[in-house]
Amino acid sequence: MHLCKRLLAKAIIFSFAAMVSSALSAQESRTYSLGVVPQFEPLELTRIWTPIIDELERRTGVQLELVGSPSIPEFETKFRNGDFDFAYMNPYHSIMADDAQGYTPIVRDGSRSLFGILTVHVDSPVLSVSDLNGARIAFPAPNALGASLMMRADLDRLHGITFTPIYASTHTSAYLNVVLGETEAAGGVMSTLKNTSPEIRDNLRILYETTHVAPHPLAAHPRVDAQVAALVQKGLIEIGATDQGRALMSRIPMHEPIATDRSDYQPLRDMELERYLVMAGQ
Repeated sequence: MHLCKRLLAKAIIFSFAAMVSSALSAQESRTYSLGVVPQFEPLELTRIWTPIIDELERRTGVQLELVGSPSIPEFETKFRNGDFDFAYMNPYHSIMADDAQGYTPIVRDGSRSLFGILTVHVDSPVLSVSDLNGARIAFPAPNALGASLMMRADLDRLHGITFTPIYASTHTSAYLNVVLGETEAAGGVMSTLKNTSPEIRDNLRILYETTHVAPHPLAAHPRVDAQVAALVQKGLIEIGATDQGRALMSRIPMHEPIATDRSDYQPLRDMELERYLVMAGQ
């Protein structure tokens, strides 16, 4: 009698495991859409992501299809509508996507953080942010995440200064405004300052860095089975652990893929950046 019960219990366990395995296999056999924020030209995005997708499919069995967007506004519309199963997006997009559809960040770069910098002329008498109260400050664009949105939020929320924003269209133009004496300061990010010509860069000094936040995540839509999302997460982390894979991932750029979740982006949510968005026509 006891033998029969044990055999029956084993049969039930085996049957349940088979059902789980079958369900996961069915999920894996699907083709999942992967949307990528259009930070580069479409051809370059394809060159960057195709070998990564190929390697991820080889490791996990999860089939992915890269879905492009011609512009950032269209990309935003698509993730707000839940068009992507997976999406690689900037940190503030991840907040928007979570609010709209429940997208969950699963992988991000663990080697760096995202932050804005505030630059002044190398010979400027300005020594602290408070010295810029009432000043003219140049920004590349109203909604540039680190250089403008996060910077303006910090200047307002953390430092309580008033200032006149000047939107210069590009990072270089914002920095040039300072060099030419048109503004007392300019918002930017480290990468653009480093890539600016020496004639501009050598005439600037960094006065302030914004709050540091987690960089661009890959996020999963809630309709994606948790086991499939976990496979993709694990696969990307494993790819980034090899020399060849690290070279592929660094082109995203995601130099050191690590697991992430909503908690990593809570500091960005706490900034209430929606208060500083400038919509078309405003």
